[in-house]
Amino acid sequence: MSAGAKVGIGCGGALGVIVVLAVIGAAIGGGGAASDAGKSDKVAAAPKQEQQAKEDAKPAKEKPKAPASQADRFKAFVKKGGTAAEKSAIAHVTKVQGADEQNDILDSVDVYTDFTGGLMGPHQSEGKLIASAFADWKDSKNGLVTIYDAKGEILSNGNF
Repeated sequence: MSAGAKVGIGCGGALGVIVVLAVIGAAIGGGGAASDAGKSDKVAAAPKQEQQAKEDAKPAKEKPKAPASQADRFKAFVKKGGTAAEKSAIAHVTKVQGADEQNDILDSVDVYTDFTGGLMGPHQSEGKLIASAFADWKDSKNGLVTIYDAKGEILSNGNF
């Protein structure tokens, strides 16, 4: 028997050990000339990366504008082309929900206001004006806009 057979390492095992050693040597950074060329490239690239990082940091100082809320976009639309009565009513809108998600199957939008009194209260007519203005702003084959008062009671509704 040979010495390798006594130890239990055959030709395949010896070849495996050589491959493992080669992989470890490559991972550690063996091969002098190629690694020296790579090091000089990295040093030359570092100032450019730092300069790029500084340029990227400058716009971060400027605060990005937050996208306007649905209520703000609705108010801007009415302010631009609405009647005086619609503009007066729209000033009481506090929140618009669901205006961005339309599929023309069942589009349901909720508009919240600071009015009080509900459906039978004194601000029902302003609720109808808001619903009408919303129908001018958005269009759907099967949309329903519901206007709520400050307590969450239905003030008015309409199709859009």
